[in-house]
Amino acid sequence: MDLHESINYQTDDKNIIFSPLSLQVVLNIIAAGSDGPTKQQLLSFLRSKSTDHLNSLASQLVSSVFSDAAPLGRPCLSFVNGAWIEQTLSLQPSFEKTMATDYKATLASVDFKTKASEVAKEVNLWAEKETNGLIKTILPAGSIDGSTCLIFANALYFKGAWDEKFNTMDMEGYDFHLLNGSSVKVPFITSRNDQFISVFDGFKFLEHKLPNEKVEVKYFRIPRFKILFELETSNVLKELGVDLPFYPGGLTKMVNSPIDKYLYVSKIFHKAGGFIPPPINFVADHPFMFMIKEDSSGTILFIGQVLNPFVG
Repeated sequence: MDLHESINYQTDDKNIIFSPLSLQVVLNIIAAGSDGPTKQQLLSFLRSKSTDHLNSLASQLVSSVFSDAAPLGRPCLSFVNGAWIEQTLSLQPSFEKTMATDYKATLASVDFKTKASEVAKEVNLWAEKETNGLIKTILPAGSIDGSTCLIFANALYFKGAWDEKFNTMDMEGYDFHLLNGSSVKVPFITSRNDQFISVFDGFKFLEHKLPNEKVEVKYFRIPRFKILFELETSNVLKELGVDLPFYPGGLTKMVNSPIDKYLYVSKIFHKAGGFIPPPINFVADHPFMFMIKEDSSGTILFIGQVLNPFVG
């Protein structure tokens, strides 16, 4: 939970949603193009012994787990990667192969030097398309300029349906208790279907399968909420001990050019959004956390927290 705690600290206790997987894949790619102490620091943070191991795991996820299962009645998962390279540079063959083969990345040669704003628009349109319109701008205005050499991006899209549909006419207003002791009245959906719940010291935990397996609990109530969250994560990573990629000298396995010793990561932008339809399982009338996990691999796709359902 170090990553979640650090992000929560950086965002001053707001509603959040982020994808550990998306952030890990970006760091995987940076690690694949790094060497020396920078590479070792990234491997230590990612808890891996080698970039080959990281790349192999990524390849398995991209190839097998994140396929469109919607026609089979299962949740739709889409995970894509892209790289935009300054047209005067070329990738080292081994790095280019890793990007294309393991990460199935779309590679584009672009003119950062004179058309940086147009490239930013291209990247944002790519993100919007790959997330079915959920994320419209992954690069904020002014985030790249003529000195930019490379952009790595990924887009993770999830669409799932709860096993039992709800009639939105059944929504009722209940108090949701905030951290400051006050409360707000928000629309809730309730259910009395049989489901399972685990109770631990200080909190309750509900696991609900999407969409074909039953769970049991006697009474459930949760607010509807929608979150769109963005964060520049360099400070979060530095707090967690990952600082070397943000300085020149370690990213020497990416491009075929003497400038490789001057390359460094300037920013890592992370943006995630989620609309949680009314599910079916316990009373959540106070701040809560949620996770979406892909069971066959154990990969956590999203982590979030809702402190106030009225605040997007």
